[in-house]
Amino acid sequence: MKDQNTRTAPVAAYVDSGDVVNFIGGRLQPASGGRKQDVFNPSTGQVARQVALSTHDDVKAAVAAAKAAAQAWADTPPVRRARIMSRFLRLMNDNVDAMAAMITAEHGKVFTDAQGEVARGIDVIEFACGIPQLLKGDYTEQVANGIDNWTLRQPLGVVAGITPFNFPCMVPCWMFPVAIAAGNTFILKPSERDPSVSLFMARLFQEAGLPDGVFNVIQGDKAVVDALLEHADVAALSFVGSTPIAQYIYERGAHFGKRVQALGGAKNHMVILPDADIERTVDALVGAAYGSAGERCMAISVAVMVGDVGKKIMPALAERARSLNIKDGMNLDAEMGPVVSREALQRIESYIALGVEQGAELLVDGRGYKVAGHEDGFYVGGTLFDKVTPDMKIYKEEIFGPVLACVHVDDLGAAIDLVNRHEFGNGVSCFTSDGHAAREFSRRIQVGMVGVNVPIPVPMSWHGFGGWKRSLFGDTHAYGEEGVRFYTKQKSIMQRWPENIAKGNEFIMPTM
Repeated sequence: MKDQNTRTAPVAAYVDSGDVVNFIGGRLQPASGGRKQDVFNPSTGQVARQVALSTHDDVKAAVAAAKAAAQAWADTPPVRRARIMSRFLRLMNDNVDAMAAMITAEHGKVFTDAQGEVARGIDVIEFACGIPQLLKGDYTEQVANGIDNWTLRQPLGVVAGITPFNFPCMVPCWMFPVAIAAGNTFILKPSERDPSVSLFMARLFQEAGLPDGVFNVIQGDKAVVDALLEHADVAALSFVGSTPIAQYIYERGAHFGKRVQALGGAKNHMVILPDADIERTVDALVGAAYGSAGERCMAISVAVMVGDVGKKIMPALAERARSLNIKDGMNLDAEMGPVVSREALQRIESYIALGVEQGAELLVDGRGYKVAGHEDGFYVGGTLFDKVTPDMKIYKEEIFGPVLACVHVDDLGAAIDLVNRHEFGNGVSCFTSDGHAAREFSRRIQVGMVGVNVPIPVPMSWHGFGGWKRSLFGDTHAYGEEGVRFYTKQKSIMQRWPENIAKGNEFIMPTM
């Protein structure tokens, strides 16, 4: 029986059962090979629709469409490109709830979290609207007699993005708005698990006035990824996903002479000092560990208890993990929904079993969780381990589910050393009331994104997102000015005119 107090989302659940196809050259196109893959509703566990799995020929068609549009788009004045981006921004703002419903239907995250995802994607589109300012070069008059020198930034041409299932709107928006505003044409290869929102954004962009071929979406699996890596006309690739795949794309892209930006895995720690505000820390930790069922690259998966703070936190943390409101994400009171797939559920539950086998203390067990009316859904309950040690797999490896491992250390120095020894360096946070401790932590920690009393320190759109160590392969972070540099190449021009050119041959190295 439905809870009479349950409030549902302000839009209807997304139930389109049509096939998800490609968007190439401004038109929806089925894949040429006829292969398809099921797209599930994680809350029910049922097949909702199918997605086309493209072939090398489909990739060739997408690249050809992007290449055909590239020169005219690069020649379009930046301010005109920005005006189209501004119209796209307005349409995105008008359709937040519709996109959030799509994300909830195919990923499983709760509707309010999906709204937040779309909002953070929109932040980057807003940033991209300011591209004319960001494309300005430098100029120096009279660097030598009669010679002026200036630099400018020009687009790369055809670029591509390969994006993960956990943020089907936000992560693509880290890439294509900046790339397109900078004058490139773009091919998006979204996750085949939740592909619908990518087509929706493509249609909105077309409605905003984007010329055909500038933004293309190609559905598929590894065959599409390899085809993009190997295609000579694709100048650069952006990727977000697991570390093994990030390294593969980085190495293969380098082999084919491409510019690559590949963001990999994470094992984000929250270091809790004895002087932290306990109630606020528990609130932050529960949300960061269990929000989106732990399927965030910035989720906190390790809590590091410094000194005796664990005695204060663990009882409250266990109680909160047991009492999470887990249900279909279209219910507005849901705190956590299902994980994305049955395979993900099985992988997460195998890690829980492994944690028990290796000697961690299982305080809250999320295995076998069932939601009334959704018994076949891919649900895992919030899981809490205590007395985890650094040699355990549940500490070392990325689980990507609602599993929190708690480790105890003696002091701040030991906590910093623990975090710095980990192979990943994506995100970290420190909860404390001590300004000096926070400063030392921020300076000494070997992690790309740091929060002080901020559990999920995702930078704003003008700062850029990226980790260190095996969390990032490549030289630039995503979006922000780093993104502009990634999607453009610098050109230096030196100029003088005949009146200033000395007669005679010049055989020596020119000097100023």
